[in-house]
Amino acid sequence: KKFEDAIIKLKHILGDNPDNFSVSKSELDAHSDTYFNSHHARPDQRPQIILFPRTTSDVSEILKVCHEYEVPVIPFSGGTSLEGHFLPTRIGCTVVLDMSKYMNKILKLNKQDLDVEVQAGVPWEDLNDYLNSEGVLFGCDPGPGAQIGGCIANSCSGTNAYRYGTMKENIVNITVVLADGTVVKTKRRPRKSSAGYNLNGLFVGSEGTLGVVTQATVKCHVMPKIETVAVVSFPTVGDAASCSSHIIQEGIQLNAMELLDDNMMKVINQSGATSKTDWVESPTLFFKIGGRSQNNIKELVDEVSKIAQKYHCKKFEFASSDDEKLELWEARKVALWSTINAGKAKDSNSNVWTTDVAVPLSQFAPVIEATKQEMNASGLITTLVGHAGDGNFHAFIVYNDDQRDIAEKIVDNMVHRAIEAEGTCTGEHGVGIGKRKFLLHELGAETVDLMRQLKLALDPKRILNPDKIFKIDPNEHEH
Repeated sequence: KKFEDAIIKLKHILGDNPDNFSVSKSELDAHSDTYFNSHHARPDQRPQIILFPRTTSDVSEILKVCHEYEVPVIPFSGGTSLEGHFLPTRIGCTVVLDMSKYMNKILKLNKQDLDVEVQAGVPWEDLNDYLNSEGVLFGCDPGPGAQIGGCIANSCSGTNAYRYGTMKENIVNITVVLADGTVVKTKRRPRKSSAGYNLNGLFVGSEGTLGVVTQATVKCHVMPKIETVAVVSFPTVGDAASCSSHIIQEGIQLNAMELLDDNMMKVINQSGATSKTDWVESPTLFFKIGGRSQNNIKELVDEVSKIAQKYHCKKFEFASSDDEKLELWEARKVALWSTINAGKAKDSNSNVWTTDVAVPLSQFAPVIEATKQEMNASGLITTLVGHAGDGNFHAFIVYNDDQRDIAEKIVDNMVHRAIEAEGTCTGEHGVGIGKRKFLLHELGAETVDLMRQLKLALDPKRILNPDKIFKIDPNEHEH
């Protein structure tokens, strides 16, 4: 009865307008899980209702009611996260707050200041299309479909992070609604400030457990005057990884540096994901090389080429046109979907487990080599891609239900290997449900307890995206 009363009030806040909420089975299912998630919701793990707010004020009023009635709330935007971030763990009483339907506007470009004000439901690709037409760009490029609210919540990055930083470095300010409905703006719009606590840092990466992001000001970057893409093949993944680390240690500034293993190159050829189907099927580095003049680019290319030769590079090719440049980079961007398609072609019941770790640059080559050896020995379809400039790499593992234990062992070993190398269990995917045990191993109980104290201070009734990042309920069973 208490929950039903809360639902009546929540619908009333949204004008009792059926356009502003949904209880359809397809919507409830889509807001619980995806086929590419690593940790899946059980059939009973569904929200009771999806709410579509139109303003920050709506979100504030909704959270006041949820706080009063102790109703669990899961913020939602693009739904592209991988570690069970929006999995409804509280059965029969959860509401989802979806920002993507109405709170998806680009509000104001401050071009002279190189920042842009946006709502949480703006897809990053739409934002980038708009910014590119103005000669600037958004610094992060996570997976297709991600939206700004989720980019902030999961502290996203992507292939451009090497040059422009991760979401942490690209936030100017955030408007966030706390668990009790209080609306907070973290700071104003200066490029720097030493006024008080770094609240941006608190909310970026908090995965919706501390507040609901409704709006943000994010930095823009001036687009490179000229940019080319080079594709460089190597005999082993260790050679490629060592080459990338050497480039960074020499202080050579590139726009992006991505690593694809031989399995990934083979899958791209087989899938026909790009019109070119004769990629060299060996570990490959993709470089984005930008500058203000052709001379700048030539100097950078010469330096990169010399280092690549030291690591036995087999082939060094360039984009000869804008179309080819897009296509060369497309091979990197379709990596996950190419792997999924390869798995489905072999077995329609196959699943994909995609996970990532990051390590110090000096450890990148040995850790990725050891992981690749284990993946190759597993007998499963596996591919590796890496943000080589950040010491961050992703494993894609295709498995069926009978092979899940094999996949899980690969992931466990990969994460433990990274942590032993002073790395992290997740470079950019976040913790969600899937990596809670690894976070504890990585940081220790005292550090995680500090996070828990912050959570309980801001959300004493534990209603915001419960059970994510770390346990908040001592009696909670494992998911």
